[in-house]
Amino acid sequence: MELITSYVITLILVMDPFGNIPLFITALKRVPSERRTKVLLRELIIALFIMVVFLFAGAKLLAWLGIAKHSLGVSGGIVLFIMSIKLVFNSLEDEQAHINQRDEEPFVVPLAIPLIAGPASLSMLLILSAGAPSKVAYLFIAVLAASFLNGLVLLLSFPISNILGRRGLIAVERLTGLLMVLISVNMIMGGISDFIHTLS
Repeated sequence: MELITSYVITLILVMDPFGNIPLFITALKRVPSERRTKVLLRELIIALFIMVVFLFAGAKLLAWLGIAKHSLGVSGGIVLFIMSIKLVFNSLEDEQAHINQRDEEPFVVPLAIPLIAGPASLSMLLILSAGAPSKVAYLFIAVLAASFLNGLVLLLSFPISNILGRRGLIAVERLTGLLMVLISVNMIMGGISDFIHTLS
C-alpha cells in the first residue's frame, strides 16, 4: 500500500493538475459549458490509454532501442527538471499564450497530450516500470488512482480557479515545481549511480 501511495503522489506531482487548471480553462472557455465535462472526460480517457500503453510497452521499447536504465533516469530527470523550472519561474500568461484558440473544441492536443500525458509523466512511467518490472501491477493501480485524482481536479477546474484565484494557483504551481525539482535531481543522481555501478 505504501508503494502504491508513493507512486500515486509522484505521478500526481508530475501531472501537475493545479498547474494545468489555467491552461484547461483557456482551452475550454470557447467550448459550450454543457459540453465541457464530456470533452474533458474524453481527453482524460485518451491520456490514460496513452499512459497505460507506455507503462506496459515502455520497457520493451527501451530494450528494442538499446536504451539503458541509467540513460533513461538521467534524461528523464533532465526533462523533468526543465519542466519544473518552468513551473517555478514562468507566469500563467506565458503558458496560456501557447494554447491554440482557433478550434472551438480541442481534440487530443493540447489537453490529452501534452498537458495530461506529457513528457514528464510518460518519462516517469518508463523509469518506474523499468526500475521495478515486478511492480508493474502496483504501478498500474497507481496510474488509475492518479488519473482519477488528476481528472477530479480538472473537472472542478472552473470552481477551483474561482476559489483560489490567480495568485493561489500560481502559489500551488510553484510549490509543485519545487517538489518536482527534488524528484528530478533524485532521478538524475539515481541514473548516475546506476551508470557508475555498471563500470565497477
